Amino acid sequence: MTSSRFPVYFISHGGGPWPWIEQMRGMYARTASELAALPKRLPSTPKAILVVSGHWEAGEFTVSTAANPPMEYDYSGFPEHTYRISYPAPGAPGLAARVRELLAGAGIASGEDPARGFDHGVFVPLALMYPEAEIPVAMLSMKSNYDPAEHLRLGQALAPLRDEGVLIVGSGLTYHNMRGFGRDESTPVAEAFETWLNGAISQPDALVRNAMLLDWEKGPGARQAHPREDHLVPLMVVAGAAGEDQGRALFIDHVMKVPMASYEFGAGRLRK
Repeated sequence: MTSSRFPVYFISHGGGPWPWIEQMRGMYARTASELAALPKRLPSTPKAILVVSGHWEAGEFTVSTAANPPMEYDYSGFPEHTYRISYPAPGAPGLAARVRELLAGAGIASGEDPARGFDHGVFVPLALMYPEAEIPVAMLSMKSNYDPAEHLRLGQALAPLRDEGVLIVGSGLTYHNMRGFGRDESTPVAEAFETWLNGAISQPDALVRNAMLLDWEKGPGARQAHPREDHLVPLMVVAGAAGEDQGRALFIDHVMKVPMASYEFGAGRLRK
C-alpha cells in the first residue's frame, strides 16, 4: 500500500441506534472504542466518505446526490429520542459524480437519488468515527439482486477512489438473522460462519478470496447466519475495492451471543 492510499473497511454496525441508548452502549463498548480509534489508522483525514449500507438497495446501483442529506430512521420500537438523532454531515455531490463516472467507465449502469438520507448503517459508525460530522458523505446502494459477482465488480470499479482521498466503507453485519440474536443455539452458527469469512478475507491471493466470497453460501451455517444477505453484500463491494490487498479482522465484538466482526483491507497505519 502506498503511503497515501486508503485502506477499505467492512464494519459490523450493530443493532439500531445503539450509541444513543444507555442500556445498549455497554454491550457495544468494544465497537465504540475501536471505531473511535479507526481514523488514526488512515493516512490522512478523508476528503470524503463513500458508504455502502446494508440498509439501502435499489434496482440498479444508485448514488446519493443530496448536498445536505436528511436522516432515515429505518428502525422501530426504540425510544422516542432516537427518532430525533442528527448527523449533519454534508453530502458529497462531487464524489457522487465521480462514482458514476467510474461506473460508466466500467460499463456498470447507475442512477442518482437526490433525496436519500443517512440510515443507521451510515450514521451509527460515522458518528463514532467522526462525531464532528464535517466530512462530506455519499452513499451508494446495493443492487437488489444481491449478485455477489456484480458487487465485487462494483468494488473493483471504485478502487481508484482509494488514491483520491476517499474512504470506502461497507456497513453491515457478519451475522444477521433477526430470529437468532440472543439465542444460545446461534452462537456456534455465527462463530463458524465468521471463522469461515475471516479465512476468506485473509487469503493472501485475492483471486482465491474473491472466489470464496462468490460462493459464500458454501460457508458453514451461511444461510442460518444470513437468511437474507443484505448485510453481507457490502463486504463484496469492499473486497472488490481492496484489489490485491489482503484482509484481516480489525476487531470482533460479541453482542447478543454472536460475534460481530469488522474487517480491514490494506494495512492501516496508526498516526500520532
